[in-house]
This record gives sequence, structure tokens and C-alpha cells, in this order.
Amino acid sequence: MAKLTIDDLKKIKEKVHADMSLRDGERRVKITVHMGTCGIASGAREVLDTVLQEIDEAKSTDVFVTTSGCMGLCSREPLVTVEIINQEPIKYEYVNPSKMRQIFKRHVLEGEIQMPFVLARGAELIK
Repeated sequence: MAKLTIDDLKKIKEKVHADMSLRDGERRVKITVHMGTCGIASGAREVLDTVLQEIDEAKSTDVFVTTSGCMGLCSREPLVTVEIINQEPIKYEYVNPSKMRQIFKRHVLEGEIQMPFVLARGAELIK
């Protein structure tokens, strides 16, 4: 295995700081990836990586990403909640990296809720 250089460590540090800055501060949009054991087993970590990558590629500075534990709906994992200021929260179910890209591009950036993936609006279950 190759040894890490000081430059390698600096690059890793910069990437971690950039990723963490997405989780801090006040933003227009809050995205919560539910990361309980059931969510992680269903692919929530890949969903989180995808949304962070999408934010980076879009150079979005007004999106806050956070994680939470289990919502108690293990059979619907991975779950993602999108909260946009002055709008009701939208909870998406069975999210995978492809769906997360679509949710980010269409809902977060363009304001179009992706109804085929919605579990609930606000606290109200859709299905």
C-alpha cells in the first residue's frame, strides 16, 4: 500500500471540511438522510454520498445536509426528507442513488416534488 504524503493529507482534510460545511449553517433547503441501522443496510450511505456529490457538482451553497436515526418505517428505507423554507416537508421512500439525483435536480433545484417516490407530505402519509 502506498504511503500518504503531506499533500495527500491536505487534500483529504479539504474534502472533509467541504463536505462538513454542507452540514453547517442556515440554508434554503435541508435534506435529511435517515441513517438508522435499517437505512444503512438498505443503502442510505450511498444515498448520502450521492446527494453530497450532487450538491458539489451543482455548486449549491444553500443546501444543508444532515442525517438522523431510524424513523420507524424500516420497510420503506432508505428514507430522505426534503425541507424547503416555507414549504411542507416531503418524505421520500425507497431512495437509491438514481432517485436521489432526480430528487435533487427536480425537487431541490427546480421545485418539482417527485410524487412517484413520496411517502408523506408534512406529517400526512400519501399511500
